[in-house]
Amino acid sequence: MTPSGLAEPHPDSRTASVEAPTDWSTVSADPHHRSVAPAWLERPADANGLAPAVWPAAAARDADGVLELGGIPATALRERFGTPLYVVDEDEVRQAARRTLDAFRAAAALHGVQARVYYAGKAFLSTEVVRWVTEEGLAVDVCSGGELAVALAAGADPARLGFHGNNKSVAELERAVEVGIGSIVIDSLIEIERLAAIVERRGATQAVLLRVNSGVHAETHDFLATAHEDQKFGFTLTDAPAAVARIRELGGLEFVGLHCHIGSQIFGTAGFEESAARLVELHAELREGGELPVLNLGGGFGIAYTSVDDPTPIEQLALGIAESVARQCEVRGIPMPNLAFEPGRAIVGRAGVTLYEVGTTKPVALESGDTRLYVSVDGGMSDNARPALYGAQFSARIASRTSDVEPALARVVGKHCESGDIVVDAEYLPGDVSPGDLLAVPATGAYCFSLASNYNYVSRPPVVALRGGEARVIVRGETIDDLLARDAGLSTVRDGRELAGAPTEGRQRMPVLSERSESK
Repeated sequence: MTPSGLAEPHPDSRTASVEAPTDWSTVSADPHHRSVAPAWLERPADANGLAPAVWPAAAARDADGVLELGGIPATALRERFGTPLYVVDEDEVRQAARRTLDAFRAAAALHGVQARVYYAGKAFLSTEVVRWVTEEGLAVDVCSGGELAVALAAGADPARLGFHGNNKSVAELERAVEVGIGSIVIDSLIEIERLAAIVERRGATQAVLLRVNSGVHAETHDFLATAHEDQKFGFTLTDAPAAVARIRELGGLEFVGLHCHIGSQIFGTAGFEESAARLVELHAELREGGELPVLNLGGGFGIAYTSVDDPTPIEQLALGIAESVARQCEVRGIPMPNLAFEPGRAIVGRAGVTLYEVGTTKPVALESGDTRLYVSVDGGMSDNARPALYGAQFSARIASRTSDVEPALARVVGKHCESGDIVVDAEYLPGDVSPGDLLAVPATGAYCFSLASNYNYVSRPPVVALRGGEARVIVRGETIDDLLARDAGLSTVRDGRELAGAPTEGRQRMPVLSERSESK
């Protein structure tokens, strides 16, 4: 082991040779550069600085200016595992899970009720992550048979799992009922009948919630309240009572409450308060047919992706939401139900950092007369689809060194054959950013690994967890051999020669079968 807690570098790994830097700072020194930069992006006094709210708490630079994550130099992580590389700080995840659970439990207790917090597995799921969050007291929310399998393989208690999804298959529902899943969130009339038939055949009873569209959609600081939402999830407030009546007619289904999710990356409580008012109105109406012990208000709590983002502290969110529900129940003279929440991004988002190596830099003259510096890295939309899907903003810093060169306005892009392959749309980087530099993009713990693809036949990176100065692979990366092994038109052995091996630790070849052995 090395002093940094890493094993000696893999024999096939390499230390990048940084080419002689070119100073591109002048490309954004033009007085017109503000027409290129988004209005929110300020030119930093120090393009090496780490915004505290964006990076993991343990992120820092060492005496040589190298970024350290969990006490390990980013350059050492590159040497051992290669790039691109997903890095997750385990302590950061655990701390966020504890803090979130404590916040909602305390807020609910002020009103004499309980709160359960589900980790939204769709943000990032692996057996290790399931163990981390369940050990810290969270339940887990899954959205597919695959996510359910991961949670069960990690040893999660089925009774503390919730199952979402607008099109759960019969096989998925069968498996959920078979293992004794805690609750299933019903999303359609067809699903009511489908699930009822399964529990009747098995002689089981299944707790269910009904997903409802409150007509409130929130994102960041704003929310939109309408009578109906044009989306695939849930029932309208108008249609929900008939669906609940049908559930209550079926003996094997136990209706325990309503569920609603109003959006993502939400700052503030205004959207939740408006949604709670509408949900409690429906909750009060449905109580006439029986008790509803739970009100699940979903997740969507925001994090900081850039230095200007100012997410609401989770304690403030919890207090505001619980107070809103309590107030609405008091007005209607009904008891307050127990609460449930489903944060994902707020648990793992800040804990993740993705490491890339810069391949090329290129100043591009724009029609406006401005120049934009394009910085190409060895990953892209295959490991972070969010900018392409949602126009999401991220930050970036050179991780392998610091620089005193003036900042240049840059766009970090990937290697894919797609003009929308953008990793960081706008960021100020030192003007001498060069091929071979190690680049770090923070706040990638949520919806990066989980949305990863093999576009352009690019293999997905490994995920490495950090704790106590040690690094370990928790999800193996893929190799080209892995991708070719899935191609049924190819044999994995050609001319008696097996396909090439993996280059670095964490990118290990999966066992494959030849055509002859596969037929046995």
